[in-house]
Amino acid sequence: MWKAERVLSKTIRYTGTLALSMAVITGCSSGASKSEPEKPSTAAEQSMTVKSGKDGIRLPEANASFDYQIGAPYTPPDGVRAVSRDRTAKPAPGLYNVCYVNAFQTQPNAKDIAWWKEKHDDLLLRNDDGELVVDGPWKEPLLDVSDEDKRKDLLDIIGPWVDGCATSGYDAVELDNLDSFERSQDMLTKEDTAAFAKLLATRAHAKGLAVAQKNTTDLLDQRKDIGFDFAVAEECAHYKECPAFMKAYDNKVFAIEYEKKDYAAACKAWGKELSINLRDRDVHPPTKEDYVSERC
Repeated sequence: MWKAERVLSKTIRYTGTLALSMAVITGCSSGASKSEPEKPSTAAEQSMTVKSGKDGIRLPEANASFDYQIGAPYTPPDGVRAVSRDRTAKPAPGLYNVCYVNAFQTQPNAKDIAWWKEKHDDLLLRNDDGELVVDGPWKEPLLDVSDEDKRKDLLDIIGPWVDGCATSGYDAVELDNLDSFERSQDMLTKEDTAAFAKLLATRAHAKGLAVAQKNTTDLLDQRKDIGFDFAVAEECAHYKECPAFMKAYDNKVFAIEYEKKDYAAACKAWGKELSINLRDRDVHPPTKEDYVSERC
């Protein structure tokens, strides 16, 4: 079952407002803006960060210094070799770039939800009373991945977002809210989720992107069938899940912690093996007072 307290630990995944049509359909808007100029990295630095996988897909190097920037992009701190950014942001030059896509829920802003209701209401998950099933604290309606036809229709919408990540120059994609089925009032199953994740992973691989499993150890046993290549794991130290992810992905895991004590424990246990990033919960850029970003 969904850990109730974990809801409070989820990051704000999007800070801009999508244009009503183009951003939702193409994923090419520029809603996330730079707060600082980019700093290019050398080819030598990049070669330390990535390696080739199957079919030329670039995989992250284990224990590559990582910065989680899905709230807003900014110049990566010195020594960082990999970043994750929202799909509306540009990749960081010379680094390994992971593209954040909210693949199993809508964005929380009113315009995005209105667009889904107007254009694709049948693809929103509703309970027996006809009410939207919503990830409460984040006010994000869940997408209905419960049958094959709906999954194909959703792929027609979200697939182009994944394509946009490749076109923008990202190396990989992380598909967020993979664990939505745990908040679906038992209307979705992990098999439904795995089936849609497989469609998206196949799409991503066809575009030359690696695919990250985002959270939920419940799907680790299906990772190869789905097509996951590495993991992005929030609070795996707090929930004692890091070893499971590390074993499954040969340490190719980007771990994000939001509590100093969990970060310290993770660094002590796995700092020489695992990419660990301490962040403020709202993943703010350095221009914000409560910005935090540290690495072991």
